[in-house]
Amino acid sequence: MSESLLAPSEQRLSLLELSSDRIREAVELASFAASPPCRSARQEPSLEHGPLFQHRGNRLLATLPQETLALLEPDLKEVSVSQGSVFLEPGEVIERVYFPQSGMISLLVVSREGDMIEVSTVGREGAVGLHRGLGGRRSFTRATVQIPGRFSMIAAHAFERISLSSPSLREMIARYTEMLWAEAQQIAACNAVHDASSRLCRWLLQCADHIDSLHIPLTQEFLAQMLGVRRTTVTLLAQELQKRGAVKYSRGRVTILSRDMLEKCACECYEVIQHEKLALKIGVNW
Repeated sequence: MSESLLAPSEQRLSLLELSSDRIREAVELASFAASPPCRSARQEPSLEHGPLFQHRGNRLLATLPQETLALLEPDLKEVSVSQGSVFLEPGEVIERVYFPQSGMISLLVVSREGDMIEVSTVGREGAVGLHRGLGGRRSFTRATVQIPGRFSMIAAHAFERISLSSPSLREMIARYTEMLWAEAQQIAACNAVHDASSRLCRWLLQCADHIDSLHIPLTQEFLAQMLGVRRTTVTLLAQELQKRGAVKYSRGRVTILSRDMLEKCACECYEVIQHEKLALKIGVNW
């Protein structure tokens, strides 16, 4: 593919509505905002303040015992992140761990020529950079926010420190890593043997599951990059699905009108990689 993904320009975190009893948090956040960016094309997430955020909106965090989540909560921050923001680049040291509360992250393999193809997706059921809890780690893929949303974020050094003293947290890391690895293998096979139309249907269904919505904010350019096809191919495929009444496509948004029709058109991989079924298939006690 000739088109490459461009992240929005760098933005610094802004501190909002700080009260006098939160001076300590303000100092920590100011230090985070002042840290040098990894690259100019990256947009750092903007941190928001307000009532205590329910981090259990992330299903992975929700699996943790209350006492384990209590250890994480003082270091967990809520951030809102826009589409196209890049969390990690291949080979980059993992400095933060992200738990989506809404939105979706794509994990992309990037070629030397700059072409990209998606190998996994992460929504409310997962996290990005989770294996950093086992020690110093680098990212193998580019992690890009495909659908904007809200995320729980924790500094990697704090996550590792807590993980070293928490068997339940290390167990969660191991289980999810197995799930993500199995999904990546299935998607690799899907990209190799299934046609673009069935992969598009599978991908739209996955997106809907990740964000719990039938309204998916995606452009044809993003879809083309995820599927590894030309933008004109996505246009033709979307038009065909729209004619069949499966979806409605408008600029920058896909609305699923018939899940049943999409499931019939999707390849077998969609059923395989649904997390409940995938866990049973590989023997993970989720």
